[in-house]
Amino acid sequence: MNGFPTLSALPARVHAHARGMWTESRRAWFLNPQNLVFAFLAVHAVFFMSLLPAILTGQTLGDLPLYRTWAEHSRQLAEMPGISGPWVYPFGALLPILLSNLLGPYHFQLVWFLLTLVLNAIAVAALSNFGRNRNGIKAAWWFLAVTLVLSPVALLRLEGIVAPLVIVALVILGRQPALAAVVLALGAWIKVWPAAVLLAIVIASRRRLTVALSAAGFSIAIIATMFALGGARNIFSFITAQSDRALQLEAPITTFWVWAAALRLPDNAIYHNVPLATEEVTGPGADFAATLMTPLMFVAIAALCAVLIIAMLKGADSGRLVLLGSLAMVTALIAFNKVGSPQYILWLTPIVAVGLVSDWRAWRPAAVLLLPIALLTSLVFPVFYLPLIDRNIFAVILLTARNGMIIWLLVWATRQLAQLMRSAGPLQLPASVAGPLARAKSLRAPAGPPQPAEVLADESRHR
Repeated sequence: MNGFPTLSALPARVHAHARGMWTESRRAWFLNPQNLVFAFLAVHAVFFMSLLPAILTGQTLGDLPLYRTWAEHSRQLAEMPGISGPWVYPFGALLPILLSNLLGPYHFQLVWFLLTLVLNAIAVAALSNFGRNRNGIKAAWWFLAVTLVLSPVALLRLEGIVAPLVIVALVILGRQPALAAVVLALGAWIKVWPAAVLLAIVIASRRRLTVALSAAGFSIAIIATMFALGGARNIFSFITAQSDRALQLEAPITTFWVWAAALRLPDNAIYHNVPLATEEVTGPGADFAATLMTPLMFVAIAALCAVLIIAMLKGADSGRLVLLGSLAMVTALIAFNKVGSPQYILWLTPIVAVGLVSDWRAWRPAAVLLLPIALLTSLVFPVFYLPLIDRNIFAVILLTARNGMIIWLLVWATRQLAQLMRSAGPLQLPASVAGPLARAKSLRAPAGPPQPAEVLADESRHR
């Protein structure tokens, strides 16, 4: 038995073995900026070759056929999504869609790939500070690895456009808060989730006023554009367009009903929602759970905001608060969502990547956990998606493991945020609040008995 490590000692053995493999020469190779550039080009060359048959034949893959249809409809204002009628996406999502159609529908796939390539290059340059930041170089390698694993969605959905934008915004936040806010607002008007990052910044950052005003100004410009084009009634249609959806197959909360369907329990099933072109589940309590998830999501976000506010008032480090608050809130958006699309995992990668730049050791657990989450996500979709629909037990196990890890990541981020709050100093109210409260307290307090020092002074005067 002495030759076998105990279960408690196994992680330490694995870590020691990994450190033994990580020699100085290998570390130097990975920290060489030229090798990072080579890896970036190699990964995107693989992407290009995989897309080449579609590019050469004028076809589109993934969600791009739908995007191309919207782009073609937008040639006529009367048919433009978000203007002619409600749309499932914010109006800003038309920007990358229309840009990709500039050379015509035949080249839509090519231009979309080039747009993704350019944005990823900017993100890697921002993370690594053009090869000058050691932690940034390691974070860029990690970002490339996750992008490669999630390539089925990273290359073919809007999240692949938004993720590098969020990276750039978080990197430049300290130096150019106004520009960072505009970039995040643009991301939020393409896909809503960067609004959670903005919320964390407005609460925790010292430049909150600059960020809030800049994001609000950009949003007003978007809304004014929609008014001018005649789409005023559809400005926030993306919020209500999918409010009546049932539980989607991959959502974490759906795991219970997926198992019930896989075990052939009565009244449980997986079915295809034709209008939305998605797979959903039905079963006892499923409709109630679908109704409950959105309120629960807002409760979770409100609770995290409260923790952020308290930590901020206690003087916790604002940079750590922004990143941990962003990760906790974005993970909550996934964990409490009745929709569980695979591209949602791309919401997490920008925050973790920038976290690795700020503190590699502190953010390593999140980065390590996100790698198997990404791998399992790509195994579930597209590799084992059809077996999952057919209620294959192995596919259900993969999905269950992925969803469990998402909950684990939410717990980790929340605990880190709570620990940061507890380790900060005493609560420090703003002067505008603390001053009036102190005066009101002094007015309400009754005159107490004289203190010892006052008694001694009085006695000395009467001697």
